[in-house]
Amino acid sequence: MSTTVTDVYEIPQEHKDFRDLVRQLAVERVAPRAQDIDAQDEYPWDMRKLLSENDVLALPFEEEHGGTGTGTLMLQMAVEELAKASASVALMLMVQELGSLPIRLFGSEELKNRFLPRCATGEWSPAFCLSESESGSDAAGMRTTAVLDGDEWVINGTKTWITNAGIADFYVVFASTDRANRRVTAFVVEKEREGFSVPNYEHKLGIHGSPTGSPVFDDVRVPQENVIGEVGRGMSVALGTLERTRLGAAAQAVGIAQGATDYAVQYAKERIAFGKPIIELQGLQFKLADMQTKTAAARELLYKACSMMDRDDPDKALYSSMAKLFASDAAMNVTVEAVQVLGGYGYVSDYPVERMMRDAKITQIYEGTNEIQRVVIARQLAR
Repeated sequence: MSTTVTDVYEIPQEHKDFRDLVRQLAVERVAPRAQDIDAQDEYPWDMRKLLSENDVLALPFEEEHGGTGTGTLMLQMAVEELAKASASVALMLMVQELGSLPIRLFGSEELKNRFLPRCATGEWSPAFCLSESESGSDAAGMRTTAVLDGDEWVINGTKTWITNAGIADFYVVFASTDRANRRVTAFVVEKEREGFSVPNYEHKLGIHGSPTGSPVFDDVRVPQENVIGEVGRGMSVALGTLERTRLGAAAQAVGIAQGATDYAVQYAKERIAFGKPIIELQGLQFKLADMQTKTAAARELLYKACSMMDRDDPDKALYSSMAKLFASDAAMNVTVEAVQVLGGYGYVSDYPVERMMRDAKITQIYEGTNEIQRVVIARQLAR
């Protein structure tokens, strides 16, 4: 591993200005909607429109495709700010990167020009279809297949745990094209393709308002030009995408943790027990101190990992895994403690910390479970 003085990060003033804009949107527009989004569990199109109109959904893209061209650190700062108010709204921005990044990194110029500009405006939203019911962490064991028939590929199979299912305008689908050699290929499948459907949706613990479903591909035909990258090299596309997008889960986790900490501190200042605000009780002071410290440490690791990704540092995969692992574990711990600080009020839906606790759990699971992150980290150390 290399460690030099250039490993520190800097936040340009224009990034700080954009972050402040996103923070204002989160406080004034997103936070008032967060409880309803969670309770109703319906996709909040008004929030999608808000993010589109303020160029937030343009953050994952280069200027040549209508994006802001501001890089990974700025993108994840925005995810963090949104997640302080609503993890579900933050996930809109996260999946905007996740579902389009394979095209951005590995797609042909034709694919980039066809899909990325309409994602940058927020007109289109993508989905990323890798996981299956029996091949989550073992993605290469997938059963979805793609067979070449003339000049078209015919895709058959079912994906699971897919964010944006039924909402997305196109799906990046990974399918086995050489089962004997465990070779996988990535394809773009537009939602209107015959044989495509989303018959089933999950009822989840958290991140309500963000649909998670199981897209089905029944003899779905796509042209050769919808192949992303090289035939048989789809796992490189998947892994190259996930080493970047797991930073979105880390940023979401940091935002959830900070939102929970901020709320718990404010509550502790106002709640009176034993004749004084409970923030003056040492037992709660220690909890709040630990919550803020873990959140701050997670943020520093996240920002460093983002800056390394922007610089294409050789250790970027190591740091992105460490950031995702640490931040998500911190978010789970911090939100559990926030519920404890509020006591009985923390356990009811009139207050936001129980939602934050439910939302935090998924950050330890998706974008590669924390167990898988530990495997990735250990392998990097063993190089």
